[in-house]
Amino acid sequence: MAAGLASALPVPAALAQGAVSDGIVKIGILNDQSGVYADFGGKGSVEAAKMAVEDFGGKVLGAPIEVVNADHQNKPDVASNIARQWYDVDKVDTIMELTTSSVALAVQQLSREKKKINMVTGAATSELTGKQCSPYGFHWAYDTYSLAVGTGGALVEAGGKTWYFLTADYAFGHSLEEQTAKFVKSKGGQVLGQVRHPLSTSDFSSFLLQAQASKANIVGLANAGLDTSNAIKQAAEFGIVEGGQRLAALLFTLAEVHGLGLKSANGLVLTEGYYWDLDDKSRPFAERYMKRTGRMPNMVQAGTYSTVAQYLKAVQAAGTDDTDAVAKKLHELPVDDFFGRGGKVLANGRMVHDMYLFEVKKPSESKAPWDYYKHLATIPGDQAFMTVAQSGCQLAN
Repeated sequence: MAAGLASALPVPAALAQGAVSDGIVKIGILNDQSGVYADFGGKGSVEAAKMAVEDFGGKVLGAPIEVVNADHQNKPDVASNIARQWYDVDKVDTIMELTTSSVALAVQQLSREKKKINMVTGAATSELTGKQCSPYGFHWAYDTYSLAVGTGGALVEAGGKTWYFLTADYAFGHSLEEQTAKFVKSKGGQVLGQVRHPLSTSDFSSFLLQAQASKANIVGLANAGLDTSNAIKQAAEFGIVEGGQRLAALLFTLAEVHGLGLKSANGLVLTEGYYWDLDDKSRPFAERYMKRTGRMPNMVQAGTYSTVAQYLKAVQAAGTDDTDAVAKKLHELPVDDFFGRGGKVLANGRMVHDMYLFEVKKPSESKAPWDYYKHLATIPGDQAFMTVAQSGCQLAN
C-alpha cells in the first residue's frame, strides 16, 4: 500500500526540499473530539490521517509530513481562530475533516482568503461545492444530496410517500432537509411539515410528539451523531414505530449504529460511502484500523485517510506544496483507492464516487462483532452527486 501511495515519479532530494515551503508538509485535522460528533469522526479521523502519512512513507518530496489536530467544539468562531493560528503562525498547509457544516463553511471561506487548501469529509452541506464553493475547497466523503438520493429515494420507492422532518437547526440540518424534501417531492411524495431542534439536544419529546401527530409515513431525522441516536431511543419510548410510522436516519454511520446497538437500530435504512465489510478491497484498511483503535471505521474516518493520501499524491505530482499547483493536481488526478473507487474531482471540488445503501441487521442476523449492515444497493457516483451545473458553483463559468 505504501508503495502504491508513493508511486509518483521520484524527485531529486535537493530540488524536492527546496520545493516544500518551510521544509515540512503540515496537515491539520480539525473536528469535534468531545461533543455530539466525537464518534462520528473525532480522534478516529486523526488516526486515519496518521495511517495515510505512515503508508506514504512519512515524507513527500524529501520533506517530513506532520499531522496536527484540534477540537473545534462545533463552534465556527473557535474553528476559525484555530485555522487562522494554524495558517498564520504554525504554517499548516491544509486543513481537513471539518465535521459540522457551519464550521466547514467558515473554515473554507478563511482558507480561500488565505489561499490554502481545505478538504472536507465530516461536514455534509452541499453548499461547500455549491454557491459557497472555492477553488481551494474539496468535498470528499458524502453530502446532503447523496444522502437524499440514497436514503430518501429508497424509502419513497418503498411506499413512504408522506414525510415529516425533525431537523438540526443549523446549516447541515437545513441543507439535508431541503435536499431530501426536493427528492421526495420529485418522486411524488409529500412533506407534511418540519420542526427544528438545537444541536446537541437531550430531550426530543416535544419534537417527536409533533412528528407523531403529523401521521406521516416517514419521520426524517435530518440530524447526526448523538442527536440521531437520542431521537431514535426516545422515539421508541413514544411507540412511534409501533404506531406505524418509520424512522429515516438520513445521516447515520457505523459509529452511531455501534453506539445504539442492533436491538435499537435494526431495520434502519442508511447511506454511507464506505463499509468495512463490503468486499475484499474495503477490509484490509479496516482491519489495520481496528488493531490501532479498537473500532471499525465509518465513511468519515475512511474518507479522511483517502483525502490525506490524495493530497500527498498531488504534492508529489506537482513537485511542490504550492497551493495553486497542488489544487490543480487534485482536480486532475483520478481517485482510485479502497474508498474512492474510480473517483473523480469535479471543477467545484466535489469528489464523485459510488455511494451504498444499507439496512441495519437484526441481532439474529449479525454473525460477528461489527457485522451490522446488509448491502441493498450501489448508487453510481454520477447519480449520487450533483453535476457542477446543478450545484450552482460559479467556478463552472
